Amino acid sequence: MHVITKKLDLGFDHMTLGVAMELIRSAALFKSLFFTAYVTLIGLLGLSLAAQGSSITAMYLLGDSSVDCGLNALFYPLLHRNFSIIPCDSDGTTLLPHLLAEEMGVPHSQPWYNQNGSIEAILNGLSFGSPQATIVSGGQSHQSLNQQLRQVLDTLQLLRLQLGLDTARHFIQSSLFYFSFGEVDFILDSSRGKNNLKFPQLLASQMSVAIRNLHEAGAKKIVCMGILPLGCTPRVLSQWRDSPAAVYDEKGCVKEMNELVVNYNELMEKQIVMLNEQLGDARMVFCDAYKGMMEIIGNPRRYGFEESRSACCGLGSYNASIGCVAKEIACGRVRRHVWWDLYNPTGAVNSLLANSAWRDQPFSSFCRPSTIGDLVK
Repeated sequence: MHVITKKLDLGFDHMTLGVAMELIRSAALFKSLFFTAYVTLIGLLGLSLAAQGSSITAMYLLGDSSVDCGLNALFYPLLHRNFSIIPCDSDGTTLLPHLLAEEMGVPHSQPWYNQNGSIEAILNGLSFGSPQATIVSGGQSHQSLNQQLRQVLDTLQLLRLQLGLDTARHFIQSSLFYFSFGEVDFILDSSRGKNNLKFPQLLASQMSVAIRNLHEAGAKKIVCMGILPLGCTPRVLSQWRDSPAAVYDEKGCVKEMNELVVNYNELMEKQIVMLNEQLGDARMVFCDAYKGMMEIIGNPRRYGFEESRSACCGLGSYNASIGCVAKEIACGRVRRHVWWDLYNPTGAVNSLLANSAWRDQPFSSFCRPSTIGDLVK
């Protein structure tokens, strides 16, 4: 008895359908193999970097304008009272973590808001930072420490789902997580006329909790950047310009602001020491931005700077009554200025700080207990 095979509506007979299904399975297999190859390539890249002196496969940034130029903040010019342009594509305003990424041989971390959700974008590293970000949540804060941490934890969970637990664990352990927070907290606290002496302890405590949470999620290599001397920034000098001489230290900086910053930095370094002792499988370093900046401000010409008080880009007293609202108003010799705008140093300063963080030169013991170069080996 003969069985007649009917044609399908799509025009395929059973044999053709079988071939089509095989092609679909082959395509799925190819996609799987391609993805596996991609992940393997990332692993090989890590081995290659290790041969060059770095075991880091990606860099993830959390922080304020010290890690982001405004690309991570929706409607940044409309939302922030201290709006100021920091052109990341310019040599004169290169951010410190970008310079460290080049030392490690990894891509610059792209803004979290700009990434398309692909695994490839995540594997290349992300910046969760945002200008005006604070440690303390609420108030005028946008993208606070806790908000950024949630984004990081969600991203790490996505890595586990896409790569599998073992591959994701290895990748996370070989990534560097970089924190740079706190300056906006002190700026806002000062603007309210508070300057609470207990405030530094509160900030350091919240930072410690966030770092512990990140470690629990698998992070093993963490950098915590201290706060730079806010009392020496053009904006603070502009705001305190009519104050009596007793307000200033021997370098012409506002003592009250700097004392709070030093207090926070000391507390934060103690937290890092304690975390290293308690979390034996982690390696964390504290980098003293205050120390490096004060050396430059105290001896500007030694390091090639001509102007250490006024901003390169801005308007008004100390070029800091208004921020850098357009690149066209910037000074002509950016590299001769210590400060780019209200609170941010120029790329020339960041280059000195990055060299010190990486190889302990020109400022020794800039990062403790080890350099970032040693941390990532």
